[in-house]
Amino acid sequence: MDNAPFLVRALRHRNYRLFFLGQLVSVIGTWMTATATSWLVYRLTGSSWLLGVVAFASQFPAFLLAPAAGVYVDRWDQRRLLIVTQWLSLAQSLTLAVLTFTGRVTMGWVVVLCAFQGLINAFDMPCRQAFVVSLVEDRQDLTNAIALNSTTFNGARLIGPALAGLLVSAWGEGWCFLLDGVSYLGVIAALGAMVIAAPPRRADAAGGALTQLREGWHTVFGFLPTRSIILLLSLVSLVGAPFGVLLPAIAAGRLGGGAHTLGFLMASAGVGALVGALWLASRRNVLGLGGTIPAATTGFGLALVGLAYADTQAAAMALLAVIGAGLVLQYASSNTILQSIVDDDKRGRVMSFFSMSFLGASPLGGLLAGAAADRFGVQVTLVGMGLSCLVGAVWFARRLPDIRMAIRPIYRLKGILPPLPAVEAG
Repeated sequence: MDNAPFLVRALRHRNYRLFFLGQLVSVIGTWMTATATSWLVYRLTGSSWLLGVVAFASQFPAFLLAPAAGVYVDRWDQRRLLIVTQWLSLAQSLTLAVLTFTGRVTMGWVVVLCAFQGLINAFDMPCRQAFVVSLVEDRQDLTNAIALNSTTFNGARLIGPALAGLLVSAWGEGWCFLLDGVSYLGVIAALGAMVIAAPPRRADAAGGALTQLREGWHTVFGFLPTRSIILLLSLVSLVGAPFGVLLPAIAAGRLGGGAHTLGFLMASAGVGALVGALWLASRRNVLGLGGTIPAATTGFGLALVGLAYADTQAAAMALLAVIGAGLVLQYASSNTILQSIVDDDKRGRVMSFFSMSFLGASPLGGLLAGAAADRFGVQVTLVGMGLSCLVGAVWFARRLPDIRMAIRPIYRLKGILPPLPAVEAG
């Protein structure tokens, strides 16, 4: 793999290649479960509000626990921690499968099991983000590695929902949960096969967990670039990313379809996201990604407004492709910039705030989106979500010159930018 094509150059690193392949198998199962769970809840209740409740239960633990979890991600062996989270996720999926197959599944069980998965994700997500850096020996390949992670996630987003729609229509939701549980074995096998000569640098435990938590908070919110990226990501996660909560209502309501329609809608978002991730993977380095963040957020917001008025499946699928591309570009560009400017010994804590912003704000947003859709209708809710994202994009764009100025010395220190000439530096 030493002569790997530029688009997949991070795969020349053996450990990263194992991680990539294991993730590809597992994330397909994750998307199958996400689709099947949404349809199961809507089939049992017919309520957009309860779709929001489930989204809230599955992700809110990350909002509460991720910053504290990040402290331990910086302290513990990250590979062992990931193996534990995969076994726990496997148990969660198989439990949901058994309950569904036996006809004992209820809304109470769905909420409890989704909350349990959210608890697992509070540790899994920041650990996964921080661990990737240790798998790529050449830091020039870091941008490509992060982009390939997004490609894996969104390639699975294309396959998983479509496959789930077919399985649910033919045999029911339980098979999706079962296959998801089995898929975690791929990640566990990949993690076990890795050979890591030197573990990543760990934060000094002598300072105490509370001291390190405060240090992580200051690192994120005491620096303009990290603060601005996290705040915009939180806004988009709160008022934009929960559009998925409304898709079952769009599929069954306005479009008059079934589980297969929901699968196609989610897969369309996956197509757009995959294209966005591949574009990001084709970039040679992190330079210029700051401008991608507000541009992607603008396209995402406009497409949400358009989705509010889409009355055919074809139009909805086209807009969802734009939505998927905008969301993944905003997310992955933010991730890449943060990973490129953060110190290694603080990476787990910084990425825990990133995970909190991306996954933690979404459950509250899902709850609000479901309530708003029940009260004001899906159309009004989508318009409000899209306009809010546009406001955030303008806010970030106005701060972009100062953000770039603050990041430039870090890039020069790390060799991403050439050093200043001696006269100019003096």
